[in-house]
Amino acid sequence: MKKLLLLAIAIIGITTFGSAQVKKGIQTVTIQTPTVQCESCKKRIEDYLKREDGIQKANVDYKHHVTKVTFYTERTNAENIKAAIANSGYDADDVKADAEAYKKLPKCCKKTEDGGGM
Repeated sequence: MKKLLLLAIAIIGITTFGSAQVKKGIQTVTIQTPTVQCESCKKRIEDYLKREDGIQKANVDYKHHVTKVTFYTERTNAENIKAAIANSGYDADDVKADAEAYKKLPKCCKKTEDGGGM
């Protein structure tokens, strides 16, 4: 009986400690994405970020040119997220879009100086 009680206390302690760790390791960042212009851009970035390890959710606001990303700090960081956005073809804060990925974007998603935009 005593062993059963100790086992139950140990399981409760581990469960409580484990759930506290997850909540503590979540962070949200807001990244300026000035080249995002339309719903297609929004979907492209959100879908790309879903595949990245550690990202819990991403929300692109193309009207205000910002992207909010919630992620697990143990798995990734803000710099990795900016690099992921750049790898999808868009500028992210001070990280410029990957040139090859940018070339593959549809015309509506490109900068106006490159003949794109709405």
